[in-house]
Amino acid sequence: MLAPFSLLRLLVCAWSLCHAVAQVTPDTPKIQLRLAGNKRKHNEGRVEVHYNGEWGTVCDDDFSIYAAHVVCRELGYLDARSWSPSSKYGRGEGRIWLDNVHCTGRETSLALCPNNGFGVSDCKHTEDVGVVCSDKRIPGFRFLNSVSNNVETANVQVEDVRIRAILGGQRKRIPVTEGYVEVKDGGKWRQICDEQWTLMNSRVVCGMFGFPSEKRHNPRSYKVYARRRKISYWGHSMNCTGNEVHISVCRLGSPLTLKGNSTCAGTPAVASCVPGRAFAPTPMTGFRKAYRPEQPLVRLKGGAMVGEGRVEVLKNGEWGTICDDNWGIQSATVVCRELGYGSAKEALTGGRLGQGMGPVHMNEVECSGFEKSITECYFNQNSVGCSHEEDAGVKCNVPAMGFHERLRLSGGRNPFEGRVEVLAEKNGSMVWGTVCSDSWGTIEAMVVCRQLSLGYASHAFQETWYWPGEESADDVVMSGVRCSGTEMSLSHCLHHGQHLHCPRGGGRFSAGVSCSETAPDLVLNPQVVEQTTYLEDRPMFMLQCAHEENCLSSTAETARSDSYRRLLRFSSQIHNNGQADFRPKAGHHSWIWHECHRHYHSMEVFTHYDLLTLNGSKVAEGHKASFCLEDSECDEGVYKRYACANFGPQGITVGCRDTYRHDIDCQWIDVTDVVPGDYILQVIINPNYEVAESDYSNNIMKCRCRYDGYRVWSYNCHIGGSLSSETEDTFPGLRNNQVSYSPQPQVWPPAPHASEVVPLTKALPSSLASGLMSS
Repeated sequence: MLAPFSLLRLLVCAWSLCHAVAQVTPDTPKIQLRLAGNKRKHNEGRVEVHYNGEWGTVCDDDFSIYAAHVVCRELGYLDARSWSPSSKYGRGEGRIWLDNVHCTGRETSLALCPNNGFGVSDCKHTEDVGVVCSDKRIPGFRFLNSVSNNVETANVQVEDVRIRAILGGQRKRIPVTEGYVEVKDGGKWRQICDEQWTLMNSRVVCGMFGFPSEKRHNPRSYKVYARRRKISYWGHSMNCTGNEVHISVCRLGSPLTLKGNSTCAGTPAVASCVPGRAFAPTPMTGFRKAYRPEQPLVRLKGGAMVGEGRVEVLKNGEWGTICDDNWGIQSATVVCRELGYGSAKEALTGGRLGQGMGPVHMNEVECSGFEKSITECYFNQNSVGCSHEEDAGVKCNVPAMGFHERLRLSGGRNPFEGRVEVLAEKNGSMVWGTVCSDSWGTIEAMVVCRQLSLGYASHAFQETWYWPGEESADDVVMSGVRCSGTEMSLSHCLHHGQHLHCPRGGGRFSAGVSCSETAPDLVLNPQVVEQTTYLEDRPMFMLQCAHEENCLSSTAETARSDSYRRLLRFSSQIHNNGQADFRPKAGHHSWIWHECHRHYHSMEVFTHYDLLTLNGSKVAEGHKASFCLEDSECDEGVYKRYACANFGPQGITVGCRDTYRHDIDCQWIDVTDVVPGDYILQVIINPNYEVAESDYSNNIMKCRCRYDGYRVWSYNCHIGGSLSSETEDTFPGLRNNQVSYSPQPQVWPPAPHASEVVPLTKALPSSLASGLMSS
């Protein structure tokens, strides 16, 4: 049922259309519109008008949102979202047909709006106007004015399109990969005659439904079916080139001569699609063991949904981003198809899915649409002037798997929160039930939010007594849920199956979630760690507070007060590159006061510091409680929101960073008992996943570390996932006798002797120390 506002909007729109139809006269110029240019969505672009056998543009002089509404409705969309002057979508060619257009918003055609007259303009193509239309189509839309049927230039404009499986085996398959292509025209579903149907048409249709490619089908069964059924054909054919992302961008082909308005010389058009690897049937047994798939050159990071994210490419063993200059939907589609999805729904710009780290590998990317990889497209290797604020992203079409139909949220105050309920089989019938909250956490909540297309998980709840649900859904039907975080459905996670085990029962102890459209993303700066690593021998009597916080190794329990602890110290600078502020999970009322350090602990553990052998065994460790999360520094134009002084609010604003200096208690690893050798220094932020983030893979940082008993060097520091899998796999696997890197000893600080304490003034070079502010 439509909400009152939506219903009123539709009624107003219908009234406007009916009112405008009365204005059409035989003398009204016959025009056809299309959206062209460098687009980021199929329903946006430069407004182009076909008149008198020629395509031209519209000048932005006196153009308004009312004129944009007329354009979008003439193209079959409900209304316009916005419009853009000054050739935002690129400069057009040919005539500038319309100038000084004045619309009330009620006209049926742009030709009915007062203007200077067709072809009368003093504009240049630098003033070409563009529009962004809504995603929703007008119910029952039909062309009111169209150009001659002999002109293969009109865009395909229909209410909806679908692939309908009609064969027995195909009807049971999910996702639907083959069937009749049907368009909804005038409120009725109609088939398309295959007289002029091509594989390029199938390619576009398959891309819309989340499939990267098309294939030929066996027509025999479809011909038999068509003879037995009454077919209602659409009166047009499609003429797609294959690089379109939606059939609305395709051109109408030659008109069809339909016999009795119900049949054609051929049969209904069929599209047969090839699904990507993630959506294909299970491969043959042993395939994954026998063959290791090649690492892709492209990946998506930071997105909440399957098939969306920041685009990153692999070059010279290092992952980097793409600058959004000239980034359009055609290039985005190449990325989507390369990764096993369909065409792109939207090409994202401006780091909308978070900012990456590392180099910007590509700039000014231009694709034809048929490349196998984005790396085959034309691009400019010079990315000077591009920052990660301009990182490009995509949202891809993915196949409809029906996962959202088996999960729901109940009892919440809004659609983004509630008790998790799943559809499961019980006593031979399908019933809704709850999920046991034992072991329930943020990772599991992420899968729920993704399955319901609700974005990122903001909280995972183990008690939901404040969300009363329906009595029929009180029984626990799933327990022991453990997810990796990458699953598309909660049923794909490990769980107990039919043998449930829930010690606390269901009811108030059922699992719940709260979802959000945005999330933070913390990333450690590896260069700061590498540049600030040093050793310090500190006496026990100066470590009383740190000892109380368990920041020393176990041998410190029996250490004499006049003895020393050898500390591997470094500074850490933590950026929030996400889309939402990072806030502690617990509220201020539950923070723990630490009397010795005179500050609140807002999270039990904020970071883990580990020293590992080259085969991965831990030899020393440390941890850091987030005693003072705040904005130490921010990007230009970003306002600091969090300052924990005087027990104020704690957090890290988007675009800001929190710096923990080397001279803060617990900002170390106690290496007193470590023997000299080669090690791995590892830092993990938010190790217990207490706070939801858009990407956990970049929360880990590793460095090579060499300790000779007197001095220490850190080198090759990098963020997890920033290097190729081959490089990352070999990083912790090297043995001492295999290390070929011979770093030059750092000149600061001076190598300490066993009883020497490094003065803090020598711990950092002045240029770096001045830039690092204490938390």
